[in-house]
Amino acid sequence: MFDDLKPHLAELRKRLGISAGSLIVMFFVMFYFHEPILEWMVAPLDTALIEVGKKSLHTAEGMITTGQVGGAFFVALKVAFFAAIVAALPIILSQIWMFIAPGLYANEKKMLIPFIVGGTVMFLIGVIFAYYVVTPFGFDFLITFGSFKFTPLINIEDYVGFFTKIMFGFGLAFELPIFAYFLALLGMIDDKMMRSFFKFAVIIIFVVAALLTPPDVLTQMLMAGPLIVLYGLSILIVRMVNPAPPLDDEDEDDDEDEEEVAVAIEKKSE
Repeated sequence: MFDDLKPHLAELRKRLGISAGSLIVMFFVMFYFHEPILEWMVAPLDTALIEVGKKSLHTAEGMITTGQVGGAFFVALKVAFFAAIVAALPIILSQIWMFIAPGLYANEKKMLIPFIVGGTVMFLIGVIFAYYVVTPFGFDFLITFGSFKFTPLINIEDYVGFFTKIMFGFGLAFELPIFAYFLALLGMIDDKMMRSFFKFAVIIIFVVAALLTPPDVLTQMLMAGPLIVLYGLSILIVRMVNPAPPLDDEDEDDDEDEEEVAVAIEKKSE
């Protein structure tokens, strides 16, 4: 049994090695550009802090601080790593596809480019949605709340971790239609299965939204809402790719199975 797994393990090691190598190369490239990337990441926070200064008459405008020796260096590492994952995503997706490709039919193997392009585009759409829709509302609420009593002093290390968590959460969430499409293409799911699982999916979506967003209802709804819409879109996609058989066909199949069983019993009795 282990001998049968050896080729698969070797292939997995190869694909992981290429993915890790691309991630390392992109890390050094992005580390060189970490300052403009950090400015882009901090822009929503700067806007929220400016709003604090405008709305509050009793406290000063908030500040972004660091609480560690060498904190700026570690922040640069985190920023570079975040950007490297996004930049290396097409290569990582291609390696995932090449690992599963040997088990696919010839027509399914042709879906490499759509898988890479679609996965990358949907991830970026999720990041853009989080950046331009979710973070302005979330940061404005969280930072300005209570600012009439306290001056916000935001730790940059905590903020970068918080920011990347939201970006990755939305990026991965927006991959749902892509994965649903390819699972349907492989015949693993159909639209009936997804419809029957919908009520459980809604519960899971709200749990995931609570884990990946700040502890306020507004931001959680801003994540859960699009996820429910994406799940509905995934059902439509799966229906086009691998629709569930009509009920009439299922009844006919059941009747045929019952007839075959009855014939088999009669033969044995004879």
